[in-house]
Amino acid sequence: MIVINQNKDFNFGENNSPEISLNSNLKRWFSRNIGLWKSNRTYFLDEAQKTYSLCMNINIEALENKTEWESHYKFTWYPEKKYNFFEENPQYKERGEMRAFLKGHQLMRENFYLSDDEGISNIKQVDEHEMIFESSYKDWYILEHTRLVDSDKYRFRVIYSWNKNKLKIVENHHEIKIIK
Repeated sequence: MIVINQNKDFNFGENNSPEISLNSNLKRWFSRNIGLWKSNRTYFLDEAQKTYSLCMNINIEALENKTEWESHYKFTWYPEKKYNFFEENPQYKERGEMRAFLKGHQLMRENFYLSDDEGISNIKQVDEHEMIFESSYKDWYILEHTRLVDSDKYRFRVIYSWNKNKLKIVENHHEIKIIK
């Protein structure tokens, strides 16, 4: 695996020009994700050779922008009910919050789900409905595909997580929008 964003260069491409700092397709795609989502998840953990199913709630909010050309978001998550999954796998946060903003084709994260480290996710647009997020921090490399389906009523996410170049976690999330 190639580690990306090792230098955490948050000022890459800094320019006040809207043509450089703002990708309207990304901003529009993120705005389609705003709301409360019911997330039915399946986790396959390689080391335990175990599969888990659980339901989480994810709320995605747009925050007031600090600058005219950046879009800021807050992601909060919490379980639908109590699961043993979190006791058996303490690296997962049962509930939490992440703030992030778009800068060019990158999502600048205040923290990651498996870590409190800040970092960058590179974004690739597949088409108007799907984005691919590519992140790395510490010894982790994460590849996430997120696709909006049926007029944005559903999302399907597949996440692959490698640790020290070994695939450790595979996640499938089928999400239903509850509140816009």
